[in-house]
Amino acid sequence: MAHLNLRRSQNVNGDFYVDTTCIDCDTCRWMTPEVFYRVDEQSAVHHQPTTETERLAALQALLACPTSSIGTVEKPQDIKIVQQSFPLLVAENVYHCGYHSEKSYGAASYFIQRPEGNILVDSPRFTPPLVKNIEAMGGIRYLYLSHKDDVADHQKFAAHFQCDRILHVDDITTGTRDVEMQLTIAEPFALAPDLLIIPVPGHTKGHTVLLYKNQFLFTGDHLAWSESRHQLAAFRDYCWYSWSEQIKSMRKLANYSFEWVLPGHGRRFHADVETMQQQMHKCIELMESL
Repeated sequence: MAHLNLRRSQNVNGDFYVDTTCIDCDTCRWMTPEVFYRVDEQSAVHHQPTTETERLAALQALLACPTSSIGTVEKPQDIKIVQQSFPLLVAENVYHCGYHSEKSYGAASYFIQRPEGNILVDSPRFTPPLVKNIEAMGGIRYLYLSHKDDVADHQKFAAHFQCDRILHVDDITTGTRDVEMQLTIAEPFALAPDLLIIPVPGHTKGHTVLLYKNQFLFTGDHLAWSESRHQLAAFRDYCWYSWSEQIKSMRKLANYSFEWVLPGHGRRFHADVETMQQQMHKCIELMESL
């Protein structure tokens, strides 16, 4: 829980606040920009919710915060209603899990609901309200892990749902050595007719992305919308394996069609296929210039 005695002075007066334990992961700011903003390398409240819609969004950000750095002066009586909103619909049958984990530095996790078996994309916190809601949506068939950084509570989810975890062998660590499906691929692999796993070494050696229905691209830490640059981008400061390999991977990825970029870190982006292609080429040009 956030602590009122640690409330940041940069918060505007009112019920919601951010305390000094914030790790600047950006979760609350992209989830609820009408309430939260960045100041002095941490988040703070710049506008207190004035409508029920804003209050719901602020409470969703509160639950998603990986370090419980968001609090309210008054105990929220409707928090259980807000808990029921996760997984939170993104589009069609794709959902944002919320409940980000500090173990993944606040990375986003997603849930795909499919008749053939549901997919959990990277791992959120293993928390009872979310687990119960996922059970009600049909459980988990596969837990797809894009790379070694964002595995969080994968072991708890695997044990509870008896799902098969998927991770490239080049990103296996002592904490993931029991993963059921350890990929050795260098080329795209069709997990199902509507699910394509694409190797994109760069951020890490074994990083992959997941393309669903040629529409939703789950990109982990490979690709995201950059709010500061106003374009799709990769982040050289956080490239742990090879920037040149990441550029090569991005060139290959530009050959695919998709309409959504859903990253672990960074902002989402949604556009038509033509605009997305233009953005991908801008991204590659930017990467080559850095």
